[in-house]
Amino acid sequence: MELYFPEELGEQLAFCAAAFTAFAGFIIMFAPGYAMRLFGLQPREGRRDGYAEQRSTGGVYLALGLAPILLAQPNTYLVLGAAFAMAAFARIISLLSDRGGTFVNYILLVVQAVLAALPLGYVFGFFSA
Repeated sequence: MELYFPEELGEQLAFCAAAFTAFAGFIIMFAPGYAMRLFGLQPREGRRDGYAEQRSTGGVYLALGLAPILLAQPNTYLVLGAAFAMAAFARIISLLSDRGGTFVNYILLVVQAVLAALPLGYVFGFFSA
């Protein structure tokens, strides 16, 4: 099995979103303390469950990013884009309901929106060759 790098611009953009997701998942999975500090999260004293939760989430991101890279099928890009679209929607709900209007939340909303738009734009044909 050889690594496939797409030739079309739209698929290249979607591929980059998948690669970024896999990279972020790798970092979150293998360096959960660093990831928690980056996002302003800290586990409670005496409880190490936060690290397990971060590693688990990192594993999901890693798999979500690797699937389109390894399989190179439009449906895998659709799943990646839909997952980030729903994550961005959930972040909007949090911004409105939880008074979470912090700089980090707005930046992560933009990141999630871009990570949703790139694969969905490819799948639905918004990027022409």
